[in-house]
Amino acid sequence: MHAAGAPGAALAIALENLFPPLPSEFFLPLAGFTAAQGKMSLLDAILWTTFGSVAGALVLHWIGAMLGRDRVRRIASRMPLVRVSDVDKTEAWFLRNGYRAVFFGRMIPVFRSLISIPAGIERMRMAPFLAYTAAGSLLWNTALILAGYLLGDNWHLVEQYVGIGSKVVLGLVVVAIIVFVVSRLSKSKGRTTPRSKVSDPRS
Repeated sequence: MHAAGAPGAALAIALENLFPPLPSEFFLPLAGFTAAQGKMSLLDAILWTTFGSVAGALVLHWIGAMLGRDRVRRIASRMPLVRVSDVDKTEAWFLRNGYRAVFFGRMIPVFRSLISIPAGIERMRMAPFLAYTAAGSLLWNTALILAGYLLGDNWHLVEQYVGIGSKVVLGLVVVAIIVFVVSRLSKSKGRTTPRSKVSDPRS
């Protein structure tokens, strides 16, 4: 960011979208701190990082579009414990909530990157996708950049506190996966276990 300024911050955020382990809660407050040092303007930091967010989201949208609905259904049909009906239910939910999911998903750690893939799979119209992605990203980026700008040398505190939220989200995802697997295994076991024969008391 010192070397490339605001475009460097945009590149960092674009890569964060493509590789979620790179945390935006680190890059964005750092961009704010860099702006506070006068290395870039605050407005440039916000606009360029939002541009980077949209650019990264576009790549993931393209990946989802390349996968396509039929290919995802074929992959699901070959996966253990997953049914094609699970994909259909997810698709139906996304069709009902797609625009809201994209907007609010941009402000949820982990999901802020992944939400662009189902949008691509469902071939969400590009103009609304860009608008909702940009709006959600602008709010998220502005909040974290301003926090880093105002905290100054203590900008790293933002990463610590927002990082807790990321861990909570990841924990909830893990719990949901475990519940899903246990539930599906229980149902499969119930279908495959033969019923014991009950003797007729009259015989």
